[in-house]
Amino acid sequence: MKRSQLTFRIFTYIILAIGLGIVAVPLWYMVSTAFKPQTMVFELPPQLWPNPSTFNNFIKAMTTDNFGLYFWNSAKVAVTATLLTVLISSMLAFAFARLDFKFKEPLFYLLLLGMMVPPVMLIIPQFVISHWLKLYNNLWGLILVYVTMNISMQTFLLRGVFEDVPRDLEEAAMIDGGDPWTIFTKIILPLSGPGIAVVVINSFLYSWEEYSWANVNIGDATQRTLPIGIALFQTAHLTEWGQVFAASLVALVPVVIIFLVFQRYFVQGISTTGIKG
Repeated sequence: MKRSQLTFRIFTYIILAIGLGIVAVPLWYMVSTAFKPQTMVFELPPQLWPNPSTFNNFIKAMTTDNFGLYFWNSAKVAVTATLLTVLISSMLAFAFARLDFKFKEPLFYLLLLGMMVPPVMLIIPQFVISHWLKLYNNLWGLILVYVTMNISMQTFLLRGVFEDVPRDLEEAAMIDGGDPWTIFTKIILPLSGPGIAVVVINSFLYSWEEYSWANVNIGDATQRTLPIGIALFQTAHLTEWGQVFAASLVALVPVVIIFLVFQRYFVQGISTTGIKG
C-alpha cells in the first residue's frame, strides 16, 4: 500500500471516529441518565453508568400524564400521515416522471416551492385554516399539515426514482393493453422499493417527532401527541430529566423498528433518489 493511501485511510478513520463520538456521546448520556435517580443527574464527575441504577424513571414516565394515550395518538398520526404521503407523492411523482401534459415543468417547479419555505413561517396561516376547517384540537389537523409539508420533498425524490425505470417495460405494458394506473401499480411501484422505503422513513420520522405545529393546534389533553407529553415533564420549577430521557427512549422504539424493517432498502434508496430533477 502506498504511503499516501495509508495516510488517507488513517485520516478517514480518525474523521469517522470523531463523527461516531459526536453521535454516540449524547445518546449514551441520554441512556445513562434515564437509569439515574434525580439526585445523580447533575453529579460531578458524571458516571459512565449509574450505580445504583433504577427503572423508576421508565415506570413513572409511562404511568403518569396519560403517556399511553399520547403514544397511541402519535402512532395514529404518524402511520396515517405516512400512508397518505406515500400515496399522494407517488402518484404525483408518476405524473411528473412518466406522463406528458401541458405546463408540466412549471407545475413541478411550483410544487418544489414547498421545500423552500421554513415550516415555522407557515404556522399562522395553518392555524387560521385549521380553525376555518374546524380541525383545531383534532388529530386530522396534524395529519393534513404533515402530509402537505412532506409532499414536495417526497415527490421530488420519487420522481428521480420513477424516471430510472426502463421505458421498455412501460411500452410493453401499453402494447398488452395496460393503462397508466396498471403501469403505476404493476410496474413502477414494485420496481421502486428503495425509493418508497426512503419516503416511508422520512415521512414517519417527521410526523412522529414534530412538536411545534402539534403544540399550536392541540389544546385538548386527550388529543396530545408524544412530543407534547414528553415536554410536560419540564416545569417552571423542576425538570425530571430521568423521566424525560426515559420517555424519549421509549419514543425511539417505533423509529428503530421502522428503520430495521426498511434498512435493506434504505442505503440503496438514498443512492438512487433525487439524482434527476
